[in-house]
Amino acid sequence: MRLTLFLQRSLAIVLAATIAHVASAQPLGAEVRQLIVSIAPDWPASQGTLQRYERGPDGGWQRVGERVTVLYGKNGLAWGRGVRGTEELGLRKREGDGRSPAGVFALGTIYGNDARLPDGADFPFHQVTAYDAWPDDPQNPFYNQHVSVDPAHPPAWLASQRMRTGDPAYRWRVEIRHNADPIEPGAGSATFFHIRRGETRRTSACTTMAESALQEMVVWLRAAAKPHYVLLPRDEYERRWEAWGLPPPESLP
Repeated sequence: MRLTLFLQRSLAIVLAATIAHVASAQPLGAEVRQLIVSIAPDWPASQGTLQRYERGPDGGWQRVGERVTVLYGKNGLAWGRGVRGTEELGLRKREGDGRSPAGVFALGTIYGNDARLPDGADFPFHQVTAYDAWPDDPQNPFYNQHVSVDPAHPPAWLASQRMRTGDPAYRWRVEIRHNADPIEPGAGSATFFHIRRGETRRTSACTTMAESALQEMVVWLRAAAKPHYVLLPRDEYERRWEAWGLPPPESLP
């Protein structure tokens, strides 16, 4: 049984990689109408900038709002597993490496401590409780997934895998869907946008920013616009922007 499951998972990973390789030669689809672009100076950088974009009537990208400063993993960036970048050669994101995943990623649910999102927001939302978990243990069957456990029968691993409640940095967590389709154990987990803990406090893998900037993003996001996140070093962005259908480098602040 274990061998069969292993072969099925391996086949799924190979198939997903093949599909990603074919997709990488094509620009993002027209259904993607909101884009968040973050540019790092280079691969070891743990700080960069972020700019939001919307697709205009002519199909081009138009800047929205002001550029903001963001923080990444304390050890910089590594290639992640998203809708673009999966097939690229180079350093790969691994669990616990202190690197933020680079590439292009869909966004998922917003998880928050509050009972609801800020006024004006309209995006899938889940209020985090003491019975919500996001396992980062590659051996856990729910690795890199949100799971709400049965309060009457909590699993033994809940204490170490529980999502934090009441932490101001996690007032809102916007899910960055790295290593999600399909999940590869050990390739990295729990990657979000969230509020920074300080102007220079780096993360383990997330992208963080000032609370006001994150709130503005949360209110702006719309599920129907299929928002995606782009995180790349500047030279990689300049090499790939046209093939991937991203805003031209001269539009970056």
